[in-house]
Amino acid sequence: MPSLQDQLRGRVYSTDHGELCPDCRQPVAECHCAENAEQARLAELDGIVRLRRETSGRKGKGVTTVSGVPLPDAELKALAKQLKKVCGTGGAVKEGVIEIQGDHRERLKTALETLGYTVKLAGG
Repeated sequence: MPSLQDQLRGRVYSTDHGELCPDCRQPVAECHCAENAEQARLAELDGIVRLRRETSGRKGKGVTTVSGVPLPDAELKALAKQLKKVCGTGGAVKEGVIEIQGDHRERLKTALETLGYTVKLAGG
């Protein structure tokens, strides 16, 4: 986040370029913050896909999360769609983590291993 001095020196309001990005202060059309964040997320992954069953915050309903998949967002959504078809359930992609409804760790493990990923079962 920019310092207070930078914020006070910056442009207050302009209609020249439309909406400005709050992080880099560039016009939204020229902003690269989302791309840089995606590249940083991909750079910190270790190449191991982790499968975890989670129930916290879901009123006791189990969800299988798939994290650590080294794919950009568009390809991650396509993989999630493919995995949901394998399990026959619903799910979503949230912040780079695929959530599949129900406990399908073994099915997902075999499906991901056939796609060439190194898979580990994590958590209980």
